[in-house]
Amino acid sequence: MMDFLQHLLAFIFALGVLITFHEFGHYWVARRCGVKILRFSIGFGRPLWKRTFSSDKTELVIAALPLGGYVKMLDEREGSVPPEELYRAFNRKPLKQRFAIVLAGPLFNFLFAILAYWVMYMVGITGMRPIVGTVEPGSIASDAGIRPGNEIIAVSGDATATWTMVVDKMVDNVVDGSSVKLQLKSPDTGQLETWLDLSRVSIDDLAESGLLEKIGITPRHFVLPAIIGEVQTGHAADRAGLRTGDEILEVNGVRMDDWVEWVKFIRAHPEQPLTVTLKRNNQQLVMQLKPDSKVTDSGETIGFIGAANLPPEGLFATESYSPFPAFYKSVQRTWDMSWLTLKMLGKMITGQASYKNLSGPISIAQYAGDSAESGVAAFLWFLAIVSISLGVLNLLPVPLLDGGHLLYYLIEFAKGKPVSDATQLVGQQIGLFLLLSLMVLVFYNDIMRLLG
Repeated sequence: MMDFLQHLLAFIFALGVLITFHEFGHYWVARRCGVKILRFSIGFGRPLWKRTFSSDKTELVIAALPLGGYVKMLDEREGSVPPEELYRAFNRKPLKQRFAIVLAGPLFNFLFAILAYWVMYMVGITGMRPIVGTVEPGSIASDAGIRPGNEIIAVSGDATATWTMVVDKMVDNVVDGSSVKLQLKSPDTGQLETWLDLSRVSIDDLAESGLLEKIGITPRHFVLPAIIGEVQTGHAADRAGLRTGDEILEVNGVRMDDWVEWVKFIRAHPEQPLTVTLKRNNQQLVMQLKPDSKVTDSGETIGFIGAANLPPEGLFATESYSPFPAFYKSVQRTWDMSWLTLKMLGKMITGQASYKNLSGPISIAQYAGDSAESGVAAFLWFLAIVSISLGVLNLLPVPLLDGGHLLYYLIEFAKGKPVSDATQLVGQQIGLFLLLSLMVLVFYNDIMRLLG
């Protein structure tokens, strides 16, 4: 239950941040264009909290359904407008200002992603070094000449310090159905280059399982000693007196050879007293430990103590940059992810990729909770990806979305007069049907994933 609440809170917080940023884009540009703002709402439906601010008495609302938001502006099409305020009505503004106001929401989503990536690249993104453990015979990787012990140091000429960077660089080639050039470092032969044929991996294959599995690579796994690296304040490990650097030797007389065995033992004994034998500063100590308990998404009750391992040197690498290179990298990353998202949508529309690749609120909530548990950097990464997806989705030329309004404005620019109300009404009905169909589809996907 507690795990479910953590995922739900992470989901609500994530959507709240991204929706606020999107709607603030509309609000900020509208104010600069002299439009009067009547309401700034985060969420739809019944207001849970409401305040007024500014000389215009703008309502700031947090509503019950956190799946969107809106900025309500003064507009003659939505109610009577006093003559003295007609100049502040949205519909009275020049075409270029209306276009800018609508475009600002998606652009702020991309701006958020740039800022999130910028922070991460400056702080540093840590991951496992891309050293190959095993290669499946007859696989794509085997045909490319990749061998156990090889380290992938560059993909398409870009340096790759971690497995995450390797996969990120390859995904675009999977979508395009093309080969990718790898630069490898071998402990025996030094550096070499090879081409990996990713046309043999479909987008649907990529969605069903990991890319590395599909090309036949298993990353090298290191035996992690059962040494405490970090202790979280207030949890069972801290209450028992465990400290950074403690090496776990035995639990209830059972020898702990590595960190995995230690974690398995803790998970299997929630709320049960344990006798832990450890080594600290070359001295052997015995402590009493009672793991806390939590319920996973699958309903299993497991033990946890609030402690992380101390990884061996050389296993992890960190990708980090100084401010200016980090900013350039964040802009490039946002552009690449936006273009990749657009191509994926195009593949699904043309039938080259399955609709099963779409995720709905349930899946997003799971990703939000998992990334939040993994730390600030992982949660920022998740927020950036979802923000880009929202930006791209809102720019699609579908009525009711920002892209639909922008399409109307482009038609108005070409014809010299606004699109008729009747045409807009039909467009709204079509847009509503498409969006409702999409919601049904993504909820269906989510439910099928839960059912396995």
